[in-house]
Amino acid sequence: MTQKYHVKVNDSFDYDVTQSEIESLDVKTLSSNSYHVLHDHTSLKVEVTKQDFFNRNYQVKINGNTYDIAIANELDLLIEEMGLSLGSLQMVNDIKAPMPGLILEVNVKEGDKFKEGDYLLVLEAMKMENTLTAPRDGVVKSVSITKGETVEKNQLLIEME
Repeated sequence: MTQKYHVKVNDSFDYDVTQSEIESLDVKTLSSNSYHVLHDHTSLKVEVTKQDFFNRNYQVKINGNTYDIAIANELDLLIEEMGLSLGSLQMVNDIKAPMPGLILEVNVKEGDKFKEGDYLLVLEAMKMENTLTAPRDGVVKSVSITKGETVEKNQLLIEME
């Protein structure tokens, strides 16, 4: 069974292509991002000017004209059809206690800005100190705990904007 792709050009034109159609193209590599392509007896100079491999988005220049191209494979299409997302970061707005414990430190207050990875608080649980860090950049909306307070698993500790 051959792999199928859905290609969207400039958010306007949709094409369905198969792996065998791609493999049948006559392509000669000129440099790391430049190619000569023969398609239907037409010579094309293709240059990849921007690429976001993870999201499968590319900008290519073909014979001097620039095109934005998004490529989706069968799995991407199925995930989209199901209303899910793959590879997207979920927006985390709450820091909750991963386990019951005692709050040893609170390093932020309402209105503080933080970066991903910054230390927000220290929770002692099972005789171990656990430093909870920011999952993303943001601003503290509210702090629901104080130093010395005991917390239960899944209790809201910090809310972020």
